[in-house]
Amino acid sequence: MKLKVSVIGTGYLGATHAACMSSMGHEVIGIDVDSEKIAELNSGKVPFYEPDLEDMLQREIASGRLSFSTDISKAGDADLHFICVGTPQSAGSLAADLKYVDAALDAIAPVAKPGSLVVGKSTVPVGTAARLRERLLKTNPQVDLAWNPEFLREGFAVEDTLRPNRLVVGVTSDEAEAKLKEVYEINLAQNTPWVRANLPTSELVKVAANSFLATKISFINAMAEICEAAGGDVTVLAKAIGYDPRIGSKFLQAGIGFGGGCLPKDIRAFMARAGELGADQALEFLREIDSINLRARTRVIELVRKDLSDDLTGKKITILGAAFKPDSDDVRDSPALDIAAQIAAAGAVVTIHDPKAIEPARRRFPALGFAENIEDALKGAEIVLHLTEWKIYRELDPKKVKSLVTNPIMIDGRNALDRSAWIAAGWKFRALGRTN
Repeated sequence: MKLKVSVIGTGYLGATHAACMSSMGHEVIGIDVDSEKIAELNSGKVPFYEPDLEDMLQREIASGRLSFSTDISKAGDADLHFICVGTPQSAGSLAADLKYVDAALDAIAPVAKPGSLVVGKSTVPVGTAARLRERLLKTNPQVDLAWNPEFLREGFAVEDTLRPNRLVVGVTSDEAEAKLKEVYEINLAQNTPWVRANLPTSELVKVAANSFLATKISFINAMAEICEAAGGDVTVLAKAIGYDPRIGSKFLQAGIGFGGGCLPKDIRAFMARAGELGADQALEFLREIDSINLRARTRVIELVRKDLSDDLTGKKITILGAAFKPDSDDVRDSPALDIAAQIAAAGAVVTIHDPKAIEPARRRFPALGFAENIEDALKGAEIVLHLTEWKIYRELDPKKVKSLVTNPIMIDGRNALDRSAWIAAGWKFRALGRTN
């Protein structure tokens, strides 16, 4: 069944969700307070990099099913209203800042038609949905609220929306679930697992998933520290334990850790909320997970000092990668960019290359040096740090690029390069969790 859908908030999550909902045949209007962003989206341009999204956006706008506006009243006749705004970490606190979620709810509540459903997709602390539902019913008792957490991977967001590995819905009635089954009819026809939950459980699913993934990443980075101390090789260790079906091989690549706009802030907000609920001891382990993750960045800088000098003043250092992960231009809490900034603060002359994230990185750290092509970035480098595992870096010919640098020293912060090839080409090669 084709429905009319509004998407409130057109950032990474909202723009993707709006385009994908339209591609499923629904009539969609995206709403945002940022008029420049709305104009850009209406012209068929995505204000961030996500593979396949811009092509889809242009097709759906041309179809007439998808449009964007700053006028919330235009969303009033929609059957479902998806709240897709950000929940950043609060200044001076671990807790999530919910002002954008509250504002979105307050904006749609008075204009939503009777019988429609407000659906939260933003990642929020447990208890938020129940509070918002009570708030909504006071303003518009003929509209209900549900929660439908997102599980998008940057770089695969279109695929994850069109072919999700599960759909979780937090509802308080059969009617709300039925409406969500209508909007996701295509996904259900593909036998996508459907999980009905109450509101608190649906909120917890997302943060629990992110906390588990963060734990797995930090675990292998902790093992990397042990491997370095004991003379082991963390890549072989990860391969061996990954064959165990109870463990699996995904997220067992030791390196400089996780970043981005979700995992770091979500586990911190989870800890903060657990404290508010009087259950902080249950998540005490996440403090160490966060600490291990941040320590991985420091360990790379220690390797740089070991190979160059304790005093990095004037040292020419090239960094390959600025985004927190490949196939994205997202530099929020990027380990690569954090390391670059710390090294520059120590006096080094830093040059950064990234296929997609140079401009976002430049906006965040305008004092850092940037190069548009890899060759320019490598010229005269005294050490090279591989910090975001883009395919183009894995395909570099170590023999050819050796002539560009002053000292052929490579630190692979992602354990993704062909170590043997770089060593055979005459490079000194280091990586976290591996001893030469």
